[in-house]
Amino acid sequence: MSVFELARPNIRALVPYQSARRIGGQAQTFVNANEAGGLVNVGFDGAINRYPGAQPTELVADYASYCGLGPGQLLATRGADEGIEVLIRTFCEPGLDAILIQPPTYGMYAITAETCGIAVKTTVSLQEADLSETKLVFVCRPNNPTGEMMSAEDLENLLIRASGKALVVVDEAYIEFSEADSVASWIEDFPHLVVLRTFSKAFGMAGLRLGMVLANDEVIALLAKVLAPYPIPTPVAAIARQAMTEEGLAVMRDRVREVNALRLALVKDLEAKGYQVLPSSANFILVDDESLFDKLLAGGVLARRLSGKTRISIGSADEMAKVQEAIHG
Repeated sequence: MSVFELARPNIRALVPYQSARRIGGQAQTFVNANEAGGLVNVGFDGAINRYPGAQPTELVADYASYCGLGPGQLLATRGADEGIEVLIRTFCEPGLDAILIQPPTYGMYAITAETCGIAVKTTVSLQEADLSETKLVFVCRPNNPTGEMMSAEDLENLLIRASGKALVVVDEAYIEFSEADSVASWIEDFPHLVVLRTFSKAFGMAGLRLGMVLANDEVIALLAKVLAPYPIPTPVAAIARQAMTEEGLAVMRDRVREVNALRLALVKDLEAKGYQVLPSSANFILVDDESLFDKLLAGGVLARRLSGKTRISIGSADEMAKVQEAIHG
């Protein structure tokens, strides 16, 4: 038996998540990973000879204040992706349970479930889906890759239907770019609601790989049992705390305003050229034309090709100028 054959059958058959970095490509301007454009100025001069704590308590307290929750309702993870994994490992039993998603959506929900041997159910409408044998319902809000926003009314109805049956996991990776409010405050009324957050998008710190799980105390205590020890490196926590200061939050909000303005300008430009652009509440747009990917690449700009469409991340003003040059080239 070969080493490959020693692996679990579901892993041998698994198609890995096609991240922007994995796909790669030759270009001078990269707008394919929904990252923040430009540089974030941070520093760290602390000691790293000791293991970090089970949780970065000061950072957790800072972020809890930012989102209006108590520290016991937060769990820091290595990116929101680890939050997805820990939720699946905590609540789903292989061979018995399933997660539910509405494609197209973020690929790591399904990839993580498949890695853990958990079934993946799909639906064309979460509002009408059968929730039997479902433990986790994932809602990306705003949705990646479409940028669409599930209404608060639809989400509330889903939570009511799922009560006593499944946890509803609302991924708010892009919430700062949206005019809609976060649903983090709903946790008090819906104990089966979980919210995922990240420092990768609005905070411009994708290189830190830092996320937050927001949920009621009981859910957080269960997840903490499964989370690996020493999850957040000391420098990561220290740098992230800089984003939680009054100055750091002001910088983030300025970045969000700039990104939203650049997004509107790009949409206007694309529509003037005859392209159909889906409405977006995030730091990217989805254009209903796959040929645009090749046009951008010919101009030195790498976007994301997605099943007949092209997704463009909204980067810095300079990066967006390069995108518009490629569109008109």
